[in-house]
Amino acid sequence: MIFAGLGWAAYSIIGRNAADPLAATSANFLLCVPILLILLTGTGLRFSITGIALGLVCGGLTSGLGYALWYSVLPRIEAATAAVVQLSVPVIAILAGALILEESIGPIVILATLLVVGGIGWAVTARSAPVGHR
Repeated sequence: MIFAGLGWAAYSIIGRNAADPLAATSANFLLCVPILLILLTGTGLRFSITGIALGLVCGGLTSGLGYALWYSVLPRIEAATAAVVQLSVPVIAILAGALILEESIGPIVILATLLVVGGIGWAVTARSAPVGHR
């Protein structure tokens, strides 16, 4: 998770400076296909047409739309706010899993979600300390 977070942060910082972040993201997705095929060669895995179609829709289309939305919002917010807001992704995944897949949400998940959302809210709305104060 640490490496995933660092990768996402680096990708966002690099994308923030891209002339056309959506085109860059599309190119990155397409560049990953040959790498993925090389990594999967010789594994003995078999793929159905349905599985490939679902992978393209879930992995490519929805992620692409997510990146498009993120990169349209990113220039409008401060880097520190963007870093904190990214922490909402697991909460969104939990909610989507509950709504779409009817996954159960227990008290620990509810508490963790409230803590994450509360921390995000606190960090985003907190006033910065005056210069020279800690």
